[in-house]
Amino acid sequence: MDAERIADGRSRWQQRYDASRRREADFTTLSGTEVEPVYGPPEGYDDPRMERIGWPGEFPFTRGLYPTGYRGRTWTIRQFAGFGNAEDTNARYKMILNSGGGGLSVAFDMPTLMGRDSDDPKALGEVGHCGVAIDSAADMDRLFKDIPLQDVTTSMTISGPAVPAFVMYLVAAERQGADITKLNGTLQTDIFKEYIAQKEWLFPPEPHLRLIGDLMEYCAANIPAYKPLSVSGYHIREAGSTAAQELAYTLADGFGYVELGLSRGLDIDTFASGLSFFFDSHLDFFEEIAKFRASRRIWARWLRDVYGAKTDKAQWLRFHTQTAGVSLTAQQPTLNVVRTAVEALAAVLGGTNSLHTNALDETLALPTDQSAEIALRTQSVLMEEIGVTNVADPLGGSWYVEALTDRIEAEAEEIFARIKEMSPDGTMTGGILRGIEDGWFMAEIADAAFEYQQKLEKGEKKIVGVNTQTDTVSGGLEILRVSHEVEIEQCRVLAARKTQRDEDLVRRTLSALVEASRGTGSLIEPMLEAARAEATMGEICHVLRIEWGEYREPARF
Repeated sequence: MDAERIADGRSRWQQRYDASRRREADFTTLSGTEVEPVYGPPEGYDDPRMERIGWPGEFPFTRGLYPTGYRGRTWTIRQFAGFGNAEDTNARYKMILNSGGGGLSVAFDMPTLMGRDSDDPKALGEVGHCGVAIDSAADMDRLFKDIPLQDVTTSMTISGPAVPAFVMYLVAAERQGADITKLNGTLQTDIFKEYIAQKEWLFPPEPHLRLIGDLMEYCAANIPAYKPLSVSGYHIREAGSTAAQELAYTLADGFGYVELGLSRGLDIDTFASGLSFFFDSHLDFFEEIAKFRASRRIWARWLRDVYGAKTDKAQWLRFHTQTAGVSLTAQQPTLNVVRTAVEALAAVLGGTNSLHTNALDETLALPTDQSAEIALRTQSVLMEEIGVTNVADPLGGSWYVEALTDRIEAEAEEIFARIKEMSPDGTMTGGILRGIEDGWFMAEIADAAFEYQQKLEKGEKKIVGVNTQTDTVSGGLEILRVSHEVEIEQCRVLAARKTQRDEDLVRRTLSALVEASRGTGSLIEPMLEAARAEATMGEICHVLRIEWGEYREPARF
């Protein structure tokens, strides 16, 4: 790009920056030096890369969505939490909010993630262990007791039974007297990544996509700030993919959901802003920064040029980041604080919109109060002490970072082309479904994971405390243990709740839900009525399993 166009771009950025609201804060270095809000090529300098790099708040958004960067608003500190029963987790949420957390992120236990109640025989021994147990809307009431849902953004990490969890959340908000139209948060909902990586599904793909389409329509019409889909690359990366695979598979899934919205007749400039993303931040510091920057650029270009989005907001890729769970080690676990801090810093330098930092003991158990506080305070140190919020995209223009950004983008485009080649109808959705059916995604991730594991075992890649510097003077950790009494009590409460509800009303609402599932109308309202009647997660999912069947992954050898 020539010097004149670069100067024009800087002028446009300056106008946007001057018109934007900024935080009252000290934007100087520790030594008191004033720093500019953004940096670019020197005046009069030609830089052909600027076509791809751009300026913050301007297409292709490589350098961030907002002209102010974090001077306008810092990322949201959002700590993923859930264990035991609703009361246990409610206490943890209050601790998080009182310790600087800006939003809540709900972790559900395995029975809930699989659409089963705590008293289901398949739930035995799993209740409350990897997250909080939620059996009905009454548990959502307890989960958010004294936490005004209208005022707190709430993220829920659940995909298979995402819609039943969502309607229970809505019922809890109604019972608080909240204005439902003002709710703000994110529901993961992303079923593609379940078939690709995490394997927590309920039904075959088509019914899941129907539910997602219904949810997109409902939120666009009734809860405009709520994001009904968080397209997740985190679990793809945790399964062993490379950074480029994580980016490409995630954005491809996002394109599939764009196609779903368009097939429902939704306006892309309205519904696309309701899509958000969830990425992993791993240990290769500069590669992760490049991945985040490339993700924004690719998404903006595809949304504009392929799918016809006209507004900036519809072209924005907004994303939450979680530090890499698979990078944590049981050996010398205090070192996980360092790993998490490095990964969190990469996410911040990549422009994340919200962030979860893993606790040092999460490779062994759910976090204790102390380890959760250290994880939260890690973000506070990054935000308050090191000057990283002073300058938008401070690594923009780095020869290394820009080269990595370009390379990851090119690798992702090659993967998109391969997925579309598999499509019987030329759509990204068709290619994703064929790739799932053929086991292509699973095989590609497995190959990447195997290659990395080989390098670890040969010592070509190092993990301190695992295959190098294994001697230590540190001892063991006190870990959080969820008592079996939690399961016993949860089942007791559930049984009592069932005796107190109107069974005829439950049966009628479940029958109405089944009837709706046989037609073409939206399932959100019938499911809401069932949740209001205290129909359980397991009951709602069970009647739909009977109607739609269960998905069985084809055997692969």
